[in-house]
Amino acid sequence: MEKKGIKNFFYRMLCGAFLGISVIAPGISGSIMAVMMGIYDELIGIISNPFKKFKNNVMYLLPMVIGAFISMLLLLQALDFLFENYPTPSYLLFMSLIAGSIPTVLSEAKKGKIKAKYFIGVGCALIFALTIGILGKKGFVVTVDTTNVASTAMRIYLPICGGVAGMMSMVPGMSVSMVLMMFSVYEPLLHTVTGILSPDNWFSDAWFVSVITVASVVLAFLVGMVLFSNITKRVFDKHRTLAFLMVLGFMTGSIISIFPGLPKDLINWILTIIAICIGLSISYLFKVLGKKFNVEE
Repeated sequence: MEKKGIKNFFYRMLCGAFLGISVIAPGISGSIMAVMMGIYDELIGIISNPFKKFKNNVMYLLPMVIGAFISMLLLLQALDFLFENYPTPSYLLFMSLIAGSIPTVLSEAKKGKIKAKYFIGVGCALIFALTIGILGKKGFVVTVDTTNVASTAMRIYLPICGGVAGMMSMVPGMSVSMVLMMFSVYEPLLHTVTGILSPDNWFSDAWFVSVITVASVVLAFLVGMVLFSNITKRVFDKHRTLAFLMVLGFMTGSIISIFPGLPKDLINWILTIIAICIGLSISYLFKVLGKKFNVEE
């Protein structure tokens, strides 16, 4: 592999790691991460038509899949610990990541002519993201008992939720975990996945049931993502300026909806300041790396 190819491979692997985090971190939009890292156009182009230039698509996505798998495997319990014990710094870390990508999205929008009527779309996107966030925080009342993942009803309900989450994952500003929270399945799924990773449960009857359950959700997620990506791609191709302005609306709504409040003690204030600095620094780093490495091999 050429030196430039190696750089691109590891850069996309790093991108995949952050996309993996965005799947399990509440309120974080993977598509916004993709926009911030400069890979959104390529990614949605591949997902909308995965069998066109199949070999090239596989080579492009492979490092992202590896990075996402490693980050989710290593950070699943770590994120669970951080959000459980230090929720304010954790949320503000990811909020600063999103906020740090606003200049990138705005610059994309400015490449076209901005019309006054576009701000109607911005307002709708803002309201939509806020609504999803509020529903996710308050808990959306469903008729299915989500406490029993192995029940027949949940085996049907979970893939439906996965499909909807997959569709929403293609909309910049929307968070997969927030959608799952809205349907009251985020915590049951998180618990199920951590149970699968626990060596004590390996190859037991409950383990096989959990694997099948999670696999059905992942499959439905992928189907929903591929089907809806075509619509999203057409919108960005034909109405790019409006689309990116609406992304700003989604982003703003996401930031507001996941805001956890101010820290309540000195330690959390210190951790929060550090987290915000780290988030903004990572956003800037991705902007620089995206321009340097995100080139077509």
